[in-house]
Amino acid sequence: MAREMAEQPAVLRRLLDRGAPHIRETAERIAARDPRFVLLTARGTSDNAALYAKYLLEVTCGKPCGLTSMSVTTAYGARQDLGGVLVVAVSQSGGSPDLVASTRAAREAGAVTLAVTNNAASPLAAVSEFHIDVLAGPELALPATKSYTAELLALYLFTEGLRGGDGAAAKDLPELAERVLARQEEVRRLAGRYRFAQRMVLTSRGYGYPTAKEAALKLMETSYIPALSYSGADLLHGPLAMVDNVSPVIAVVPDGRGGEALRPVLERLRDRGADLVVVGPRAEVDRASAGFALPEGVAEEVQPVLEILPLQMLAYEVTIARGQDPDAPRALAKVTETH
Repeated sequence: MAREMAEQPAVLRRLLDRGAPHIRETAERIAARDPRFVLLTARGTSDNAALYAKYLLEVTCGKPCGLTSMSVTTAYGARQDLGGVLVVAVSQSGGSPDLVASTRAAREAGAVTLAVTNNAASPLAAVSEFHIDVLAGPELALPATKSYTAELLALYLFTEGLRGGDGAAAKDLPELAERVLARQEEVRRLAGRYRFAQRMVLTSRGYGYPTAKEAALKLMETSYIPALSYSGADLLHGPLAMVDNVSPVIAVVPDGRGGEALRPVLERLRDRGADLVVVGPRAEVDRASAGFALPEGVAEEVQPVLEILPLQMLAYEVTIARGQDPDAPRALAKVTETH
């Protein structure tokens, strides 16, 4: 896991240098079909990348989007009219039977289908009309790290191509990622707060919300700490009641409109005396119990590529501190075959 986290700047650079032309060509071909609606299909870590794509497509392209329930097809056998719909299936391995079956069914129902995977030879790529390879290279650790950030960048570049954008906001991500990953000792000190944690709450809004969900997943699958993720708005609708002065809360604070929308939530958390750690702008970190300041001046829509990096490292360091093996979480397999 540590080695693959460290590879992320190189993966991002490879995708920008080698993958971007194909992604743009694919996006332009799909744009010519003028899809009226987008459905995103994924599981696990890739589901969080798909949620990020939903924000991108709705905010920057004005395309209404939905996240599919694969059991509608695989368990219930429902037939849908998907003419004029773009179905994007996101999967690190491209091997899960339900993803393959639902994508095949979507194509038969008239959808334009796009697979975004880290395996060009996968069954998912084979059943899809279009395919984007995220070029992350073999990923051996069970917790996905480099394939996740590669999915984020690939989906950003695809969305930019779909709307005719130039993708310039991503050009500095490899260098910025190197700078964030170089601060591992800072994260290791932060991890000491969570060595004996019984549960954790993660929250964000806007583009940061998929990051909170992915960070919670990483913490649960590596350290086994129950980590609950909420949109800041949903947190105020009830779950805030479980937060007290011994409850660790991690807030992913985007530098932009998502962060502005989260600000009232942060105030409520401070009022409750929560142990609040912020990943975001320096000004917000300085007002929290602790935190990790991210590079500023980065476009909000690509900040998730950087936001997740210290949280991946945090999951790794907490797991090591608790005497567990982050490379081989119990009861998990690299390719999860759901049906």
